[in-house]
Amino acid sequence: MLGFVPPLPQQPGRPPSSGHMIVCGDDALARRLAVELRFIYGERVTLLLPPGRDANNPETPLTQRGRAAALFGRMSAAMNRAGNGSGATGGSGDTNAGVEAVRIMEAPEPSDDVLEEAGIDRAAALALVYDDDERNIRAALTARRLNPRLRLVIRLYNRKLGQHLEELLDQAAAVAMPGIDPALLDASTTVLSDADTAAPALAATALTGSSKIIQAEGLLLRAAERPPPRPGEHADPGLCTLALLSSTTNDPAGAEGSDSSGDEAPQLLPDERAVADATGRGTVVLEAISRADPARPATRMGGRGAPLAQIFSRRLRWSALGFALAAVALVIASLLTTKDTALHSAYLTVLDLLGMNDPAEGASPARQIIQILSGIAGLLLLPLLIAAVLEAFGTLRTASSLRRPPRGLGGHVVLLGLGKIGTRVLVRLRELDIPVVVVEEDPEARGIPLARSLHVPTVIGDVTQEGVLEAAKIYRARALLALTSIDTTNLEAALYARSVKPDLRVALRLYDDEFATAVYRTLRTAHPGALTRSRSVSHLAAPSFAVAMMGRQILGAVPVERKVMLFAALEVAGHPQLEGHTVEQAFRAGAWRVLAIDATPPADRNPDLAALPPFDPEGDATPPPSGLVWDLHPGYVLRAQDRVVIAATRRGLAELLRRQRSAVPGR
Repeated sequence: MLGFVPPLPQQPGRPPSSGHMIVCGDDALARRLAVELRFIYGERVTLLLPPGRDANNPETPLTQRGRAAALFGRMSAAMNRAGNGSGATGGSGDTNAGVEAVRIMEAPEPSDDVLEEAGIDRAAALALVYDDDERNIRAALTARRLNPRLRLVIRLYNRKLGQHLEELLDQAAAVAMPGIDPALLDASTTVLSDADTAAPALAATALTGSSKIIQAEGLLLRAAERPPPRPGEHADPGLCTLALLSSTTNDPAGAEGSDSSGDEAPQLLPDERAVADATGRGTVVLEAISRADPARPATRMGGRGAPLAQIFSRRLRWSALGFALAAVALVIASLLTTKDTALHSAYLTVLDLLGMNDPAEGASPARQIIQILSGIAGLLLLPLLIAAVLEAFGTLRTASSLRRPPRGLGGHVVLLGLGKIGTRVLVRLRELDIPVVVVEEDPEARGIPLARSLHVPTVIGDVTQEGVLEAAKIYRARALLALTSIDTTNLEAALYARSVKPDLRVALRLYDDEFATAVYRTLRTAHPGALTRSRSVSHLAAPSFAVAMMGRQILGAVPVERKVMLFAALEVAGHPQLEGHTVEQAFRAGAWRVLAIDATPPADRNPDLAALPPFDPEGDATPPPSGLVWDLHPGYVLRAQDRVVIAATRRGLAELLRRQRSAVPGR
């Protein structure tokens, strides 16, 4: 079943062109990815969706096709407005007019016939982003058989299985195409997880609210969100200014800017003049680029054995300590009064405690008194041992059950939802040793076994019901992460949590941009002193999948309000906008900016950026012999053999990749 999306006309029966891209999925990520490829990269796209629900049922939401059409319409208008403004000239501004829109097909499964109808034999790339790993694997094997030259981008939650699948599909491509370029083979199959892509940004939002850390091939790039300077103050520019924010402290009702916010939207990668002219705007500043600490030991995520503190209660442990101190005191008293050896005094005291010693009838009065006291202490030993056995037995019986939040817990993060995204965020927070309390309605949810193995306090219940958030100690929490798949549930939980604790830091998972803007504005107006953020997982993950469809990989994505900034490592060769230009000349406001340079010769290059020796130019603009440069001189001339780490907008990165592809013969 073919369709078309207005306002861009197409012939309903027209077959797809050679070199087009196919996206197969059943949720928001598929639609976002199609938008990214069509309106950012200017690619011809076929979107394969499952059939929509019964349109005659008034209780059902929009069908899959209706949701896609609505999203394409909004993004088309937003991209056209963005293309008319300042910034880089991306693919959408030049390719939208008079070009066919996204071609939509509906089919329950990506079978052989369906993929052939979608044009799999002529496609350049295929993205399989179903929410079901098994369906993605089945479709990937089918697609590789139908077109061995096809570039595959697969969404898989299981990391280990993804590695094995990537190797298998690459081997299949190598067998079908003997002598293929290893670089092309390396990019022929890419396995990604939207959960892994979005989890760092979501965790950072809950932790600091304003700091963003990207782990990029062993590098740590830290960006900080800073409020506008007060009169007479000068903000620290850091290494460079990455973005100007749209919201200000003087406008509590200001909207969190997105691509459709026009002039009020945040400005990514502004030039010095734009930064100087901006008044009353916060900034996102790159503070540091450093190496990840390889000597830091991995955080223990939970072991097979339960620690002593989880087996025995605090009261029992204090009682045992008191008994041990009493026994030691009796040994010392016996040693001092009887002038006996320490070993024999301890032996007699133990026998007295256990009631196994003979009465000290002919002994000194001091020895008799010590024996009586030891007998009294021994009477306390029996109930103590019984309590220890009962507590250990009860703990072992409930070792497989979920923990309840302890009474004195505070300063923790309340995490709502243990689906794919929530589970990955939980792992991220525990790696950072952040206390977490999980709230999940479904006792059979995907992340429940992980929460049980990590001994994470968990509350089973509907978060919209009264008393559930109180059980999670929301009034003592530092932040709330609402990551369920239902927008209204996340909103209701955030509103109720704010009524309990008005200054609570809140981050919501919201899909619809317009709904997220309204939510943000309302919460900012009601609670101007609190921090509120809305995040879309598909919006954060789609750029990574889109770049992989182009045969590249990005290092990370950082949300700037409701826009996304990308970090990528690129070879300078083949990019006319970079090669032969200085760092200052290569900077394109609103598009891309060079942050670091690896000047190691390609033959000696280590794929791990963190393994390179540092190089400090100290004002020297000549190329270094090797090493990683992160304190860049503006006059440094980029050479073809250099590798650079850049920050880029989606449109800017699309332009770099498109120009490189058109500049290389045969691509």
